[in-house]
Amino acid sequence: MSAKKPDPMVGTPAPAFCLPDANGDEVCLESLRGQWVVLYFYPRDNTPGCTLEAQLFTAALDAFAALDATVIGVSSDSVASHARFAEKHALRHRLLSDENREVLTLFSVWKEKKLYGKVMMGIERSTFLIDPEGVVREAWRKVRVAGHPDAVREVLEALRAAG
Repeated sequence: MSAKKPDPMVGTPAPAFCLPDANGDEVCLESLRGQWVVLYFYPRDNTPGCTLEAQLFTAALDAFAALDATVIGVSSDSVASHARFAEKHALRHRLLSDENREVLTLFSVWKEKKLYGKVMMGIERSTFLIDPEGVVREAWRKVRVAGHPDAVREVLEALRAAG
């Protein structure tokens, strides 16, 4: 079994961005300095995998907060879609709207995908763990939802313990 190829973003400053959340309030990554950020990108509101991922992250929010980490989800859905999605599923973390796909592109998660033999552009489910100084410390690409928030939390715990 070959070792996981290191992600080129790990060890580099996270790209700066500002995006609106489900309430239309602007959220800037820079304003989150001083705490850990779990930034996850997902394809679409109200689809089975994305709903499960959002619910799992919401269920883990207290554990992340205890580690001084905030959780943020990003997709290209609209602010209104995010508001409906969050309300319908009682989501407690911020969802940011990147309708222009600028941040998706900065994090290299807007990719060519194949679905049922058809090629299209879409979001590759990915998560980035950003440290309090704004540096990407870990990246997960092509994420499988089951157990993912726990895996992110375990890496965060290890990084915090290592100082």
